[in-house]
Amino acid sequence: MKKLSVILLSYYSEQRITSVYNSVNKTLGEAGINFEFIIVDDGSKDSSYKKALELEKSVNNVKAYQLSRNYTSSYSIFAGLSLSTGDCAVAIPDDEQQPYKLLIELYRKWEEGNKIVIPYRLNRNDPFISKFFSKSFYFIMNNLSDIKYPPGGADSFLVDREIIDLLNTKIHPINTTTITEVLRLGFEPFYLPYERVKGNNEKSRWTFRKLALDTFYSSSSFPIKFISTLGVFFSIFSFTLIIFYSYINIFGNKTFWGYNPPGWTSTVLFISFFSGLILFALGIIAEYIWRIYEEVKNRPGYIIKRKMPDE
Repeated sequence: MKKLSVILLSYYSEQRITSVYNSVNKTLGEAGINFEFIIVDDGSKDSSYKKALELEKSVNNVKAYQLSRNYTSSYSIFAGLSLSTGDCAVAIPDDEQQPYKLLIELYRKWEEGNKIVIPYRLNRNDPFISKFFSKSFYFIMNNLSDIKYPPGGADSFLVDREIIDLLNTKIHPINTTTITEVLRLGFEPFYLPYERVKGNNEKSRWTFRKLALDTFYSSSSFPIKFISTLGVFFSIFSFTLIIFYSYINIFGNKTFWGYNPPGWTSTVLFISFFSGLILFALGIIAEYIWRIYEEVKNRPGYIIKRKMPDE
């Protein structure tokens, strides 16, 4: 019998773990979907992991694990996928903002042969600032990176065992995100729109700020290409100005358009401008070099704590 791995991304979730499991169990049970429930605690300092262990002991299809520290949601997904044994897997946040019936829709689309099913919200009721930055980010990603997001972006997905194995064996989870790597694999994703659960004002556990830079730099070479293009442009521009000023000083009238520019003014302006440009370029390059440095150290993207004998 086919099995779905449901990965719960737990972070300070002691008040929600049991209710989330009960809701998932009821929804998938009514649909006749066999599943395992993997709780990945992302280094919570409250009793979330304790609650997860209690649930594990009382229910056969629950497995509870805790990361050694807070790694953020994307690395929790990587960890959950490495622990999953199902024929397909989906990660859900602990904020209960996604309708649980969405799990059935995702699973049915997988049964139809889609190896990657990505849900995305039709409407965003977030504050204006959050909505603006989110839309701006995904607009930039779709136009400047190697991957394409659905309208409004996406951060969760259901993937087939083939995709799970590729993520577990071929991808090093450092300075990247699961959704980025899933979209880069080359498989054609199926995008499934859904309406967010109404009446839930719980703040989302998905932290956009933490993931934005990793997502952008891991999937886009635009900044490097932009620096190269900018360097060529200003080199030509500077060379043109050198010829222009040289001509005025040697052959023409030093008073240009009724203004006689002193020599030190142009020198200071050019030094200031290009110093800022160089620092800007070095800052972007440094972001890539830092990620290369982190990668070559070959550190694990996450660490799953070993369970004690009494756990």
